[in-house]
Amino acid sequence: MLGIFRRLMPREDSFFELFSRHSETLVAGAGSLRALLEGGDAVPKHCAEIVRQEDLADDIAREVLLAVNRSFITPFDRSDITGLIQAMDDAIDQMNQTVKAVTLYELRTFDPLMREMGDTVVEAAQLTRQAIPLLSAVGKNAEALGRLTEQIVKVEGRSDDLHDQGVKQLFREVGRSDPMAYIIGREIYGDLEDVVDKFEDVANTISAIVVENV
Repeated sequence: MLGIFRRLMPREDSFFELFSRHSETLVAGAGSLRALLEGGDAVPKHCAEIVRQEDLADDIAREVLLAVNRSFITPFDRSDITGLIQAMDDAIDQMNQTVKAVTLYELRTFDPLMREMGDTVVEAAQLTRQAIPLLSAVGKNAEALGRLTEQIVKVEGRSDDLHDQGVKQLFREVGRSDPMAYIIGREIYGDLEDVVDKFEDVANTISAIVVENV
C-alpha cells in the first residue's frame, strides 16, 4: 500500500540532480588523484583540487540531507537516500585522507602499482557516475544498475590484488633497508585501497535500493 501511495503522490526529484552533481565531484577528485600519482612538482596542485572537490561534495551532501528533512514524499526510502549520499561522500573523504598523507610526508614520487590503483579509483568513479542517473527509474534500469554495480565490485577486487602486490614488492625493496619508507608506502597503498572500498560501499547501497524498489 505504501508503494502505491508513493507512486501516486508528487515526488521531490531534486535528489537525482544532487546525486549526479556529487558523482561529478567523485570523477573530478579521482582524476586529480590519478594525476597526483604521476608525482613531480604538480603534486600540491592536484592535492588542492581534491580538497576543493571534497568541499563541493560536502556542500551537496548537506543539500541532500536538508531536502530529506523538508520533503513529504521522497523517491525512495529516506534511509536509503541518506545512506547513498553518505557512501558517496565517504569515497571522496577517503581521497582527501590520501591527500593528507601525501602532504604530511611531502611525497613527490609514487610506485607504478600505486598509479595502477589510481586507475581503479578512476574506473570506479566513472562507473558510479553512470549508475547514479539510472536511479531515477529504478525498475526500468534495474538490469543496467546490476551490471554497473557488479563492475564496481570487480574493480574493487582488482584494487585489492594491486594493494597486496604493491605492499609485498615494497617490503622486498625497502622493508629491511628503509623501514620508514616501507611504513609510508604501505599507508599510501592502504589509503588507495580504502578509496575503492568506499566505492564498493556505494555499489552495495545502490544494489540494496534496487532490491527494495523493484
